[in-house]
Amino acid sequence: MIISSEASPGLSLLRILVVDDDPSVRNAVSRSLGALGHLVLEADGADAALELLHDVGPVPLVVSDIHMPGRDGIALLAELREHYPDTAVIMLTGDADVTTAVACLTKGAVDYLAKPILVQEVRARVTRALEQQHQSLELRRLREEYQYDLEAQVKQLAQKNQAMFLAQVQMAVNMLEAKDPYTRGHSSRVADYAVATAQQMGLDPQFIDQVRLGGELHDIGKIGTRDAILNKPGPLTDEEFTEVRRHTINGEAMLEVLRLEHPDVLAIVRWHHERVDGSGFPDGLAGDAIPLSARIVGVADAFDAMTSTRTYRALQDTHFALGELQRHCGTQFDQDVVEAFVRAFPDMASAAPPN
Repeated sequence: MIISSEASPGLSLLRILVVDDDPSVRNAVSRSLGALGHLVLEADGADAALELLHDVGPVPLVVSDIHMPGRDGIALLAELREHYPDTAVIMLTGDADVTTAVACLTKGAVDYLAKPILVQEVRARVTRALEQQHQSLELRRLREEYQYDLEAQVKQLAQKNQAMFLAQVQMAVNMLEAKDPYTRGHSSRVADYAVATAQQMGLDPQFIDQVRLGGELHDIGKIGTRDAILNKPGPLTDEEFTEVRRHTINGEAMLEVLRLEHPDVLAIVRWHHERVDGSGFPDGLAGDAIPLSARIVGVADAFDAMTSTRTYRALQDTHFALGELQRHCGTQFDQDVVEAFVRAFPDMASAAPPN
């Protein structure tokens, strides 16, 4: 066990455990956190970390590498979730992609950091994780002790936690799109198209807010799809297409905590690839069985895909894309939605087609 601290006098100490088999990484993380006023404990593997926690008791935060000799960071995460459920866990990964790290989020990690580590990034992520952990514990305390008298405070904390979760998810979408120049900005454009269409249809402002958020997050499930498939220049095999189709279901699962406050967001994420004739995925819904929010985002998504350059084809001009939307009314797209989309963007509809 190694304990390090470079705290300034007067700073209250929080204990943080850093677990990595590489001593240089442990030292770099420990020094950056010690400078913030935290008491840093170090372990060179999962077993050593669990022995240390058995001796000194739980800590608010563990920062652990994923790939280590013997039991890896994923195994350590499972042990921590079972025996120290109030301990927040941040994973360190050297993987070229974020798939493994995202899998850790579904298993209970609160965040992940990519190697090589940056001091400011480590400090910012740790500070945020500790704030989230404190808010979660405070929320539970309030529910247990003041479940009747302090309902307003509980609601405020819950909303703050949800806002932080949404910020993390939106950051993940931006990271996903930033990896591919062909899809950069796709989600924000889809959200803008969908909102303008919903406004043209005279829909409720609260519903439109759900449409905006759903448009921004509609492809969040692609975080779990292999880069080799997302960036493939040619046709997908049946197996690859099956994996791509799963992004709708995976995305819904990732956002499950939003279901109570944002049901239409989850509907958009799961059903934006359904078709009104029932030939879409993942559930083969048809007609009005497809939620209106998903039908709106489905049109916006298709238009932006057609008018953006992709690895598998060049972009199409807006006249061609609008024509495709109208040609597939009643089969792929809802006619009322397409008509509202065209009304929402009269400049595109009235511009002269290219020669």
